[in-house]
Amino acid sequence: MVKDLINKAIEARKFSYSPYSGFQVGAALLCKDGTVYTGCNVENAAYGPSNCAERTAIFKAVSEGKREFEKIAIVGGMEGESVAPTPCGVCRQVMSEFCDPSFEIIMAKNEEDYETATLGELLPRSFDL
Repeated sequence: MVKDLINKAIEARKFSYSPYSGFQVGAALLCKDGTVYTGCNVENAAYGPSNCAERTAIFKAVSEGKREFEKIAIVGGMEGESVAPTPCGVCRQVMSEFCDPSFEIIMAKNEEDYETATLGELLPRSFDL
């Protein structure tokens, strides 16, 4: 399942709108019911209104009534290259709104070269009420 999720993130990356940074990111979010939502980063000239691939996938899922997530795969890099990106702080905080600390984050270059971490490892003291 990890390789399938990574491949879905690679496909989602193709839709990235990143004319300012050139850094293309794709994400694939696995819901606990087996549904997968994908997302890409969408930049804006004002930068603040830009949205990361991870949040795009999460917001798509939430907007369709999904609120229980198992793992997410993230791929990224400049055109023609691949790196294993980590989620930004805002994405980590959004993940903490909907996910347990055991939520798995797969940061991949490709389906053979990836590393995983839990949300709790990447955001040990999340902000919550």
